[in-house]
Parts: sequence; structure tokens; C-alpha cells
Amino acid sequence: MLSLQNLDELLEELCEYQIDDDTLNSVSSMAGCYIFEVARRNYGGRYIWVQEREQPVLVTGEPEYSISIFAFDKVRGRIRNGKEDDIPYYFDGYIEAVEKGKNTGYIATIV
Repeated sequence: MLSLQNLDELLEELCEYQIDDDTLNSVSSMAGCYIFEVARRNYGGRYIWVQEREQPVLVTGEPEYSISIFAFDKVRGRIRNGKEDDIPYYFDGYIEAVEKGKNTGYIATIV
């Protein structure tokens, strides 16, 4: 998805800067919400707040299957770790898991 490639390029630029924790959390939540909405609008799902992680998770497919993603963590990783946490690759893994879930009842958390 082109929009996620564009988001990934923007996050790549942020890798070049030292950003404080508040800014990292803010960017992670904004970009993570965008990833969630791309997923939800294309594959459905519902949001659940996970208190222990202090962030939402998107769960797709219940009750037939269950694929969960923690997008805020992935965005943080992308900013801190660079290309190894590529957003389009992450999202492709989510799509593959959803397709597998539809066919087999697969349950997974994509991190």
C-alpha cells in the first residue's frame, strides 16, 4: 500500500534525529493510529486497550480467527532501529496472517 510506503519514508527521516521520549510517544501514537485505520478499513477489526502496554491493539477476524497488531510498538521500533522494522513489510505480514486466518482459523499477534 502506497500510503504505508510514504509513512515509512517519513519515519526513515525521523531516524536521523535525536528525539525525546515524549516526541517518540506522540509520533508513535499518530503513525500507529494511521496504520490501525488502514488495517481496519481494509480488513475490519476492533480496538482493545491493553493496560499493561499502555496502548491499543487492533484485533481482526474474531470469532473465526484472531490476528492482532500493536502498531505503536512497531512505529517506535521503526524510528529507533531503522529499516529493519520496515512498515510495509510489517503490514504485509499482517495481511498474510489475516488470509491464513480466514482459511484455517489461525491466531497470531503481529509485532
